[in-house]
Amino acid sequence: MFFVKTITLSPKPFGFHIITDEILNELDEIKNIKKGICFLNLLHTSAALTINENADPTVRSDFKKFILKLVPRNFPFDHYLEGDDDMPAHILSSLIGTQLQIPIVNGKFVLGTWQGIYLCEFREHIGSRKIHVTILYE
Repeated sequence: MFFVKTITLSPKPFGFHIITDEILNELDEIKNIKKGICFLNLLHTSAALTINENADPTVRSDFKKFILKLVPRNFPFDHYLEGDDDMPAHILSSLIGTQLQIPIVNGKFVLGTWQGIYLCEFREHIGSRKIHVTILYE
């Protein structure tokens, strides 16, 4: 069997944000699933999804510092009509990715003790983000 839903995340500023609870709050159906897999697909080209440290906030601030060095906004990109953060956001979205697969067992995501789902927001001033969710289960 399968379940499909599109969820809308609240707007976030530039940076790395743990959204595990925000996703789970939109997926009441997961509580009844014994075994399955959840596919998350971020429907945007200037943000990304990843799984990483969920406890120490300095991990997220270090990610932010690193990506600003990795893809500097003052690089002479040709694509800049939407702002100097747009092309770097597209590059970072492709590097990190927009899709995740997470196992579900006994109504819960199978994540490590210190793992959380991140929305990696690469734009300074942007609205809400949408994630298409597909869950396959027995």
